[in-house]
Amino acid sequence: MPLPAAFDAPTALPAGRDVPRVLSIAGSDPSGGAGIQADLKSIAAHGGYGMAAITALTAQNTQGVQAVHVPPAAFLAQQLDAVSDDINIDAVKIGMLGDREVIRTVRGWLEKVRPDVVVLDPVMVATSGDRLLKESAEAALRELLPLAHLITPNLPELAMLMGAAPAESWDEALAQGRRLADATGATILVKGGHLAGERCPDALVNTAGLLGEEIVEVPGPRIATRNSHGTGCSLSSAMATVQARLGDWEATLRTVKPWLAGALENSDQLSVGRGNGPVHHFHHLRPALQEGGFAARLWTEAQQDLDDIYALDFIRGLAAGDLAEKDFAYYLAQDALYLNGYSRVLARTSALAPSEAEQLFWAGSAQNCLEVETELHRSWLSTRPVQGGLGPVTKAYVDHLTAASASGSYAVLAAAVLPCFWLYAEVGRKLHAQFLSSGEPEGHAYAAWLRTYADEGFAEATRRAIAIVDGAGRKASDHERAAMVTAFKQSCRLEVEFFDAPRLHS
Repeated sequence: MPLPAAFDAPTALPAGRDVPRVLSIAGSDPSGGAGIQADLKSIAAHGGYGMAAITALTAQNTQGVQAVHVPPAAFLAQQLDAVSDDINIDAVKIGMLGDREVIRTVRGWLEKVRPDVVVLDPVMVATSGDRLLKESAEAALRELLPLAHLITPNLPELAMLMGAAPAESWDEALAQGRRLADATGATILVKGGHLAGERCPDALVNTAGLLGEEIVEVPGPRIATRNSHGTGCSLSSAMATVQARLGDWEATLRTVKPWLAGALENSDQLSVGRGNGPVHHFHHLRPALQEGGFAARLWTEAQQDLDDIYALDFIRGLAAGDLAEKDFAYYLAQDALYLNGYSRVLARTSALAPSEAEQLFWAGSAQNCLEVETELHRSWLSTRPVQGGLGPVTKAYVDHLTAASASGSYAVLAAAVLPCFWLYAEVGRKLHAQFLSSGEPEGHAYAAWLRTYADEGFAEATRRAIAIVDGAGRKASDHERAAMVTAFKQSCRLEVEFFDAPRLHS
């Protein structure tokens, strides 16, 4: 079945807007681990503004579902209209629907409102094995599927939708995903969580020719935990939120998957329930919030350097838009040279990382340096003359990071690379806020650059880097922890000098 003309490929948020407005249409879980409650946590964890239209009320906890109550579909219609009549919705996540009338109500609303991003998680069976969709509603659900851009079934649900037995191998799961993509015209997120083995891949399966590659596979480790309550809800709502910002399903999955792995890894910290507990949606925020943590100590160490950065003429000119073009060109040229060395150091960090999730994070960051950020440099510098080779500050910074990588200590190296995430994210956030408060003045020469460093994807990567370094610092010996602080402080000071280098060069 072809994709309806009303539901074209989704696009990213317009420039200057970085808070997606995301509506979850799903059931309620009073224990907080799944459904609407998990969706709102997941949306908030990815920088979105969450809204909710409740399709069903459940009596459930971490041990199972005891009862389900589906309110009248007419009341759901009132909820949906109340939200969409007042608020522009950037993305919709659809979860538990309950019965046929509810599904038809949602379908009619989608056809009327036509959201830019629609992620449908066909909630049919809970993790506990409890059935959450009446058999009489399955036909109506199949009619709803073509109105989604992304469908995210678990393997039992994928099998039910295809009228087949649950896949027992990854190849079989991909084959079922292809069939569902062909039948609906949507992209299918095939998830390997229900398969056996140490690996837990996910794949975006597209109708041939729809979005380029037919299958985009993203590998990942299997997280050993019993706390997976609400994993599907959390993943689908995160995908909707990030997709609204990025407009690229592959980039969205590569952003969300490490976050979900961390949410599973840190789930034991919650100690919720006696059964299949929830994931830790805000695991990446703990270092910044927890007083007395190692990351909090590093943040204190960085304050003077941040103050010094904000006092620089370069930063003031960048914010105002009146920075001399030659100074910005020199900065960009040096940054391009720096990123080349920095990406190699990140690759070394990946090689030293103790877990596969951290290896994938650092490796992805290294790739991003080379592919995404370097392209921004090329596009600006290609039309402007630049003088000078490797500057003294650039060389000193790369030499410092290279020395940290040669130390053999993963913790010290991670601390050394952290300021290039943390200080840049903080400076970018503040400059972008100033830019917005001034009304995004037309003709601002550096608007695109300010938006780049205020990007939520970069902010999410920064939160992940902070969490990793905080964890490494907690585990380190006193001697190694002191070395981490020294490496971090040296990088912070070099960040100040790097921003000031154009003045010294001219």
